[in-house]
Amino acid sequence: MISHGKDLKIFSGSSNRALAEAICRDLSIPLGSAEVGAFSDGENFVSIHETVRGSDVFVVQSTSSPVNDNLMELLIMIGALKRASAGRITAVIPYFGYARQDRKTKPRDPISAKLVANLITRAGADRVLTMDLHANQIQGFFDIPVDNLLGSPVFVDHFLRRFAAVHDETMVVSPDVGSVARARAFAQKLDMPMAIVDKRRQKANSSEVMNIIGEVKDKHVILLDDMVDTGGSLCHAAQALVDIGGAKSVTAAASHGVLSGPAIERINASVLDEVLFLDTIQPLHRLFHVGGTGGAGHASDGKLLFHGVASFTAACPGRPPARPPFGLAPGGCPPAPHSVSGGR
Repeated sequence: MISHGKDLKIFSGSSNRALAEAICRDLSIPLGSAEVGAFSDGENFVSIHETVRGSDVFVVQSTSSPVNDNLMELLIMIGALKRASAGRITAVIPYFGYARQDRKTKPRDPISAKLVANLITRAGADRVLTMDLHANQIQGFFDIPVDNLLGSPVFVDHFLRRFAAVHDETMVVSPDVGSVARARAFAQKLDMPMAIVDKRRQKANSSEVMNIIGEVKDKHVILLDDMVDTGGSLCHAAQALVDIGGAKSVTAAASHGVLSGPAIERINASVLDEVLFLDTIQPLHRLFHVGGTGGAGHASDGKLLFHGVASFTAACPGRPPARPPFGLAPGGCPPAPHSVSGGR
């Protein structure tokens, strides 16, 4: 029987190695030695270069773009660790791809999130750690324990500092009806009122804003969502809040910066003052230069900020320990976000 956490090892796929390295630095343990790559025909391969027999193993891998390659890397690595007699395997999936395909919206649609959950389970994972699932019911798709960690404490700290001087003039807005529960819980933590943007989605990755439920005139608005993909919904909602609602300013926060297609150009050209993301998806180096953890603020040519989710172990005097990063170790408070600059 394994003593969980006694012989702890962390391995990383290729999707977010920077996050895995940051977690290892906070825990003062080395990143597991492994080779992850692809053959010339495109097949993925994994080689584990150290013994894991009886170890408590964590595999850090977001299933972000390229989604299918990263998913296969995760499955192959779990399979390799299982055959190497790892004591327990925890799949740490900061961003869970296919989460939006969680139900049938019309006849003969697949429920791909359930299929991915089955694949991860059958590959040999004993537990899954993820962050801000698109829909909470996805936890029930797995036949193994799932921990869905929330990024809202990071956002709460950031916005309490940012809007401390105008707290009574600030409110939280849900960008659509589906995000109302998330926005309501966030507004309660900030002790702010809430409004809702009512929109109608015409087709995938596009939306039309209809009206605003609530009074946002002359308010500083915080738009909260779980992810930003192409940025259309977010930017349309922000424009409606200013043009229709009369908001004084609009800031946004989302756990996952998918940022596909024209998302970056849309955000930089929008009325948004800034958009804060967590680094559950590693920013593309060809688009961004990520600074240190001390440099909060706008980039010179962009509105994007990324906040680390690994460094919850930082000490914070006068505050109780926060939940550990991905359930690995005791922690403290999160650091300031690091600034990001760039554009396509």
